[in-house]
Amino acid sequence: MIRLRSVIFNVVFYANLIMRMVLLTPIYFIVSRKTSWFVPKNWARSNHWLMRVIVGTTFEIEGLDNIPKDGVYILAPKHQSFWDVYALLPWLSDPFFILKRELMRIPLFGWYVAKQRMVPVDRSARGRAMAAVMKRAKAEIATGRQLIIYPEGTRRSPGAPPDYKYGIARLYRDLQVPVVPVAMHPGLFWPRSTTLRFPGHFKVRILPPIGPGLDADTFLKTLIAVTEAASDELLVETVRNNPHLPLPDTARTRLAELGVTVPEKR
Repeated sequence: MIRLRSVIFNVVFYANLIMRMVLLTPIYFIVSRKTSWFVPKNWARSNHWLMRVIVGTTFEIEGLDNIPKDGVYILAPKHQSFWDVYALLPWLSDPFFILKRELMRIPLFGWYVAKQRMVPVDRSARGRAMAAVMKRAKAEIATGRQLIIYPEGTRRSPGAPPDYKYGIARLYRDLQVPVVPVAMHPGLFWPRSTTLRFPGHFKVRILPPIGPGLDADTFLKTLIAVTEAASDELLVETVRNNPHLPLPDTARTRLAELGVTVPEKR
């Protein structure tokens, strides 16, 4: 049944994406940039509905009151699957991402992200790329936007040892805005290495912001400590509340390190 539901979800998910991009393109590019956010935000909401109805996966968000009221901050979520790329968009007013320049060349998709003034980075340029990214990020932050950046850079399996990149410390130091950590484990339900999607319930925990003013090294240590502590708590809670889940080896190893009895591997 899980395999069948996963196939149905994946087909409907991508059909939903393509249909919306094609049918809503005229509206998206006619209205103002901020108004056009209704297209990706409604798409995200429809994906949550599809996950709930087809797969049986639900989630709840804790700590929305930790989001700074003036709307200027860096959001720093754990990154485990494609789910967390779009999932929080409905709760953010005007976010932007730093993304690979190559993505801007994808027909239609590249036009969509260009309109939202996402910040492309040429990773082959190294130091020059970071300077250009910082200039653009400062300009967008100055207009009251929220930067979404994944501190570990790429998707990581649930329970994997932390691998935070120093780039977020540089952004924190130079942009001088709060950083809001986010812990969650969507990768247990939408794994990165399979097309299977698993039913169950999990929490997204938005943690108190780390205010500006720390030196970069102290900030990074603080970010890792608070995010990983919350991540461990949620890993234990999620696994206990969803005993049917097939756990990746990284989650099993971390649970054992935390002294939690791990179910037999199926």
